[in-house]
Amino acid sequence: MYLGLDLGTSELKALLLADDHRIVGLARAPLDVSRPAPLWSEQDPAQWWEALEAVMAELRRTQPAALSAVRAIGLSGQMHGAVAMDAQHRVLRPAILWNDGRSAAQCRALTAQVPRLAAIAGNLAMPGFTAPKLLWMREHEPALFARIAHVLLPKDWLRFMLGGAFASDMSDASGTLWLDVGARDWSGELLGVCGLARAQMPRLVEGSAPAGQLRPELAQRWGMAPNITIAGGGGDNAASAVGMGLVEAGQGFVSLGTSGVIFVCTDRFEPRPEAAVHAFCHALPRRWHQMSVMLSASSAISWAARAFGLGDAAALLAAAATVGDAGRRSAPLFLPYLSGERSPHNDADAQGVLFGLTHAHGPAEIAYAVAEGVSLGLRDGLDTLARPAGDLVLVGGGARSTWWAQLLADVLETPLAICEGGEAGAALGAARLAWLADGGPPAEVCRQPAVRQRFAPTIGPAIEVQRARHARFRALYARLRPFFVASDAAPQED
Repeated sequence: MYLGLDLGTSELKALLLADDHRIVGLARAPLDVSRPAPLWSEQDPAQWWEALEAVMAELRRTQPAALSAVRAIGLSGQMHGAVAMDAQHRVLRPAILWNDGRSAAQCRALTAQVPRLAAIAGNLAMPGFTAPKLLWMREHEPALFARIAHVLLPKDWLRFMLGGAFASDMSDASGTLWLDVGARDWSGELLGVCGLARAQMPRLVEGSAPAGQLRPELAQRWGMAPNITIAGGGGDNAASAVGMGLVEAGQGFVSLGTSGVIFVCTDRFEPRPEAAVHAFCHALPRRWHQMSVMLSASSAISWAARAFGLGDAAALLAAAATVGDAGRRSAPLFLPYLSGERSPHNDADAQGVLFGLTHAHGPAEIAYAVAEGVSLGLRDGLDTLARPAGDLVLVGGGARSTWWAQLLADVLETPLAICEGGEAGAALGAARLAWLADGGPPAEVCRQPAVRQRFAPTIGPAIEVQRARHARFRALYARLRPFFVASDAAPQED
């Protein structure tokens, strides 16, 4: 039995996986995001530990036999977050998260200081990455910055709490802007311009390699065996790919989580900074991947459901599904840039827009526009990548809606497949990485789950309508970009 822990933005998941690929147990605990100032997004790591204690208590209550049979633990989590710790291993401030936009000025400064940044790190400097966050700390919180002894990513802080090791894997480390992604090692040059040293960074391992052991007192508390291995694990997207068996060049997925991702595996380091494409290490040795990331996907659906009184996300998607062909042609357009945008625009100042409203539009048309806008944003990202071979696997919470899955297949003009375990995503991949760290054969561990449902793009006139709306969507962003200015007067989110 193997335990996968996935530290997301809105929840922590714990998954028990048997060595016949059965998901035996799944527990969840919610997480809250703090937004103390415009563009800020933070979480207290203590909340992560409380959530972990909650899911482990639930698994001990519901699956005690399975939990006692666990041989290894794998970790996955939200990428890019900055957890700064002092020499006494105390957290110095709330973690600055991946969707925090405060460090745009620091990105510009880093790019100017290291013109070959993208060639080393495989990525442009964007506020979501870890390095600009530490530059912001150095400028705005110098006393705290001076006390930093360790910088950890969110899942790697959990690893420290679980076993005392300061370690990270290649895929998650790729999202810091401190990794030489081609060499799979920390870059002294990139650390140095941020005022940091290798000694403050965690030890690097491959995601499928052992990276510590569970503390004996925790094993006893949770009813687990002694000497349990903790695997290197992976960033959430690389772990999701492992969970779906997507480890060979050309294979890929679409993720509809808080953010939206299109992920394509590669067998070499292939940076494409001119298109704001992310080039990262995969969670397995000698593999890399390209990734297009939009910051607001399912989170835009949840926002719109609240803002327009449509209930929850499921209710919004149900309302959108009632819009017929004529309504789709005349629906408003929605730019889903509620937290700025990464791929393909690299625009921290981008804002959400609902354009083209008339008296004829009601809640259903607005709901349709929002779901379509997220889909069109993902299409922009797909167009920056090499077309994947075969179907894209659909993962994440948004994959629960078959209506949205079909709309997305139409917009992307690519077949999509929902596989068994796809809703578990990164937690399943984390458990598989634990299995690999325990000696499991990659060909057996990383096999693709059975396809549950497949969505082929619609053929016919509707595709031309969708293409025309995509062209208007792209033109609208281009025309409005000069007017997107970050404002200190922006309202805070509850």
